[in-house]
Amino acid sequence: MRAAAVQASATAGGQASSRPAKPQSAPLAAVPARAASAAPRPHRASQPRLHVAAGAAAVDVTQGPTCELPAHKLSPIEMWNGNKRLQTLVADVAPDTITIRSLDWDRDRFDIEFSLVEGTTYNSYLIFGADKTALVDASHEKFRGLYMRTLNEELAKRGRKIDYVLVSHTEPDHSGLVKDVVEQFPEAVVVGSKVCLAFLSNLMHRPFKQQAVKGGDKIDLGGGHELEFVMAPNLHWPDTMFSYDHGTGVMYTCDAFGMHYCSEDPYDSQLAPLEPHYRFYYDCLMLPNAKSVTTALRKVKDLPYSIIANGHGPLLRFNVPEMVGRYERWSKAITQAAHSVAVLYASDYGFSDRLSQTLAHGITKAGVQTEMFDLLSVDPQEVVEMLSRNDGVVIMAPPSDNAEARKNIATLLSAIKPKQKVVVAESYGGRDEPLDSLTAGFVAAGVEPLLDLRVKEEPSEAVYQLFEEAGTDLAQTLAAKEAIERKKAAMCPDVAKALARVSGGLYIVTAAHAGSNAAKSAMVASWVSQASFEPLGLTIAVAKDRAIESLMQVGDTFVLNCLGEGEYNQVLKHFLQRFPPGADRFAGIGWRPAGNGSPVLESAIAHMECRVVSRMETPDHWICYAEVEEGEVTKPEARTAVHRRKVASYY
Repeated sequence: MRAAAVQASATAGGQASSRPAKPQSAPLAAVPARAASAAPRPHRASQPRLHVAAGAAAVDVTQGPTCELPAHKLSPIEMWNGNKRLQTLVADVAPDTITIRSLDWDRDRFDIEFSLVEGTTYNSYLIFGADKTALVDASHEKFRGLYMRTLNEELAKRGRKIDYVLVSHTEPDHSGLVKDVVEQFPEAVVVGSKVCLAFLSNLMHRPFKQQAVKGGDKIDLGGGHELEFVMAPNLHWPDTMFSYDHGTGVMYTCDAFGMHYCSEDPYDSQLAPLEPHYRFYYDCLMLPNAKSVTTALRKVKDLPYSIIANGHGPLLRFNVPEMVGRYERWSKAITQAAHSVAVLYASDYGFSDRLSQTLAHGITKAGVQTEMFDLLSVDPQEVVEMLSRNDGVVIMAPPSDNAEARKNIATLLSAIKPKQKVVVAESYGGRDEPLDSLTAGFVAAGVEPLLDLRVKEEPSEAVYQLFEEAGTDLAQTLAAKEAIERKKAAMCPDVAKALARVSGGLYIVTAAHAGSNAAKSAMVASWVSQASFEPLGLTIAVAKDRAIESLMQVGDTFVLNCLGEGEYNQVLKHFLQRFPPGADRFAGIGWRPAGNGSPVLESAIAHMECRVVSRMETPDHWICYAEVEEGEVTKPEARTAVHRRKVASYY
């Protein structure tokens, strides 16, 4: 009998994913892992394939099976906070190399992403050289007992101890247990970038053996396992580095090339279910640092990597050129944008890093490029150069007692130009430089900030939504002229008039997450169409810079409210207005929550509760395909309002 059953759930690609079933009764401290006889998930490929970086020589790497899950070992499930399932999985990666993946099955939020529908993982690696053993990254502190037991079991099997701890970056989900590892293995040398080790010293509050490395430095573990380091700052933390094993062709990239997707399959065996999560992760965390992405890719282009051992989600093994190519294409597209914004934040201080990433995500949604700079470590000359090539500046309030930050702010104020657009924001770190002081400095320099974003309590979803919308507003202000010109030039007048004859209804799309401080939004929609009979499904086109777009990811739910003919003017006028960032779009509007939590408008003649199943990208919109789960007609005699246009270059 299996206490943790395997639940097969259909994905957007029509394939099944293996996930332990959620407990239906009161959780136990631990339950047995799934039986070894459980049916494996089929592999998408029929023949073994090993991808190697373009133009690189093949590396002798053991290939995994192609028709079932690779051999792996699961720990018993343990419960965290009452109902969150935690588990570890050990699997071979390459000769003398294993991964310890911490499976966080039920994590539903991570950093700036509003929701996670498939949980996440924290991936750690052990490399057993002939002479030395290296641990690449650790895990989140919530896995302390599980992870340390698993780590010690794997070391004991081989009669090994840890000689090196490679810290790819110091974000707590990867470095949260480094202190525990060092306490158990005090002779281990912690290896990282100079910035990384400085951050880690502040986190650990104890002396430890350390070795700062720079790009091109190497450590030889013996037996051919020579590790080379590549500095990759701002992916997505300022201290990030990659590590490459010349003996196996494995490149350890931490956050880069990751995704929040929890499954028993250690690899990208089935690409279709992973694609939306890979893209969403990139958009949230990597797109704001697109220049840094292209720089990192340039640094590793001559390394013959065949496996990407990332920090979250399945490792990339079967689709390496494709997935790396997507990073290249996506990053190249945004770096060619006509406008760019510099985002200055204070690393490892309050919520500065997360809120700045949220702002940057909002900016890039509107097609404007961003550059991220750490006020606590950037050189003043870089500040001057940064201002010369950016049209806008976002500054997160740094700690008021930091001398380096104050020096960089002084440089910024002396070099700012009157035409540059500025947003100032609090970091909620406890010692923030007062916004009034920052604003006064910009005004004295001839620049009136467009927005000042104040944070009065620990950031909730609503606060993150405020910051994202503020970023989008800033980007739209910068790119307004070009946006109008693009629409005019998109098609010739005759084509625009002909396409306008394709009419649609008038609807209000509403979406909300659970909780009093959760994000919620709405938009007017007319590009709506039924798309399937079984199951009942429809498509909605959502502009990439719409506020609601972040609430319509794969797995999210929403309500489609139908407006009635002859009675929609007031509600349409309300939702067509330009809302300031963070404004309550439902103020003064009658509504009730649907079964999925999204607002049902009192004025709607009918509504449908929907769940996003897949998304298709176009140059300026996302086409969201959703299954209709519930529906109700409240005014049977009313007809849906029809929207007719004269030209198709506008809504």
